[in-house]
Amino acid sequence: MRYLPNTPAQQREMLRAIGASSIEDLLSPIPSKARLSRPLNLSAALSETDLIRHMRALAAPNADADDYVCFLGGGVYDHYIPSPINHLISRGEFFTAYTPYQPEASQGTLRTIYEYQTMIAELTGMDVANASIYDGASSLAEAALMAHSATEGREQIAISRGVNPLYRGVVATYAEGPNLRVKEIPLGDGTTDLAALKKAVSGKTAAVVVQYPNFFGCLEDVQAAADICHEGGALLIVASDPVSLGLLTPPGALGADIVVGEGQGLGVPLSYGGPNLGVFATRTDLVRRMPGRLVGATVDRDGKRGFVLTLQTREQHIRREKATSNICTNVALCALMATIHVALLGKHGLRKVGELALAKAHYAAGALTKIPGVRLRFGAPFFKEFALQLPKSPERVAKRLAKEKILAGIPLKPYDRALKDCLLVAVTERRTRQEIDAFVQALSQAVA
Repeated sequence: MRYLPNTPAQQREMLRAIGASSIEDLLSPIPSKARLSRPLNLSAALSETDLIRHMRALAAPNADADDYVCFLGGGVYDHYIPSPINHLISRGEFFTAYTPYQPEASQGTLRTIYEYQTMIAELTGMDVANASIYDGASSLAEAALMAHSATEGREQIAISRGVNPLYRGVVATYAEGPNLRVKEIPLGDGTTDLAALKKAVSGKTAAVVVQYPNFFGCLEDVQAAADICHEGGALLIVASDPVSLGLLTPPGALGADIVVGEGQGLGVPLSYGGPNLGVFATRTDLVRRMPGRLVGATVDRDGKRGFVLTLQTREQHIRREKATSNICTNVALCALMATIHVALLGKHGLRKVGELALAKAHYAAGALTKIPGVRLRFGAPFFKEFALQLPKSPERVAKRLAKEKILAGIPLKPYDRALKDCLLVAVTERRTRQEIDAFVQALSQAVA
């Protein structure tokens, strides 16, 4: 906040109202030995203009998506954010709102959450969506626990190695509490090895988890995974990028029982990795096992339409043994961003975003693989992201291109040593042909 509205006169007025003569009076209960006896070692106060100049100088060494051309992905993407989003979420009714426990005073917030749920349910092809969860990783982990609860007695989660490795790490952490066994399914040529999946699914399997498009951008055969999963009596969890669902067949139409994902691409800024938006949708028969909150529509005593918190399944609100999750809230402001984003773009706009990302990613892949020694690591069809195999160290290449203000992608060695020579590249609708061509030229020089 640049402007602090409390003037010295207002501070004195507030102190008088509570019967204190100074701020020092408020601190008097703190033991003297626990208080600093000298002034803080800080420079003198700056004027607003000088402070802004100073902060910008501190931020200047950072590589941000406004000043750099961004080909980073892996779950968080540089998508276009329409300007009305920031304007609308900055309204006090939304920006400072707390949990809408009192529906009579929270109809605006409840209505936007209800609209968000409707949009996510339609995008994913599922019956119902919750009010959102923290991020894609926590959504997936909660889905794994939900599947374990719904299948009663099954103690194994079969998760494809095509799922984001950070998500897999969170699932493994969540699984420790109820002693779930997490079994990783290997990949074939960029997508889940279905023969290995069929062998892994048994009467002990609570859920199968695939990502669509997966971490490497490849398109999984969700229908085939669903058939294998359901034949074994397990639930199919699909982690999906909602941006892609404006173009791709929704997971619900392919047999998914639970759909989760990272909704950051729907109007939420990159923000150095957060806050993000956890998407969570499922079938009607599983709704009472769904974590988080659910806003429903009703009518008041006068017959007028209104909105209320219909389900809250965390342990604070119901008996602990009946609780399905300890998720305490939802990221309502980020969900509001997504709601405005989808409303502004509409069905045709979302499809256009998908078409542009798809076309630009394939143009980039075609141009980049013409560089001697550079090739696609996987042969499976991909959406907006792909893994490049490089003849030189991806870490060094990325560092060199950063000096040219190009964020080249994510070196994959930290996630899988078998892919130590690979760079994960994402291309969104924001990238221009000139930017892609400049990337190709810079990469060509870096690997020469």
